[in-house]
Amino acid sequence: MTKFVGIGEHTGQTMRVIRYLSLEWLDALTAEVAASTELQALANQHTIGVTQVVTDGPEGTVVYHLQVGDGSATFGAGSAFPEDVRMEQTWETATAVATGALNAQEAFIKGRILLTGSQQKLMESQPVFAALDTVFRTVRERTEYA
Repeated sequence: MTKFVGIGEHTGQTMRVIRYLSLEWLDALTAEVAASTELQALANQHTIGVTQVVTDGPEGTVVYHLQVGDGSATFGAGSAFPEDVRMEQTWETATAVATGALNAQEAFIKGRILLTGSQQKLMESQPVFAALDTVFRTVRERTEYA
């Protein structure tokens, strides 16, 4: 069964609801990252490859990445190459962070997100993650976390 969500009472437009971490969700984010002029501009100033691993979800283990550098920002399935940072967490933690029920920094502190790689590079790339949050917000509006 396909679900739809209303975008605006006056526009009459609807968008299909997509499941968090599904291939459709990854495709939606891939397109949004590619279309983000802010992320593409930041890719001239920052270089980082981040791999996210989410375990125990409806899709099994899902691995996706953000690659930023040399004037290009890309998002997609699989590991980043080169990989500067890897974050691993369970489905429960990932959905709590994605929906705002759990603060990401708190999740790190409590050991619910395992971080390996260059913490320095991660800190230096905070403007990239701020811009990425804006991109995620556009997809979050049509994402189902069940």
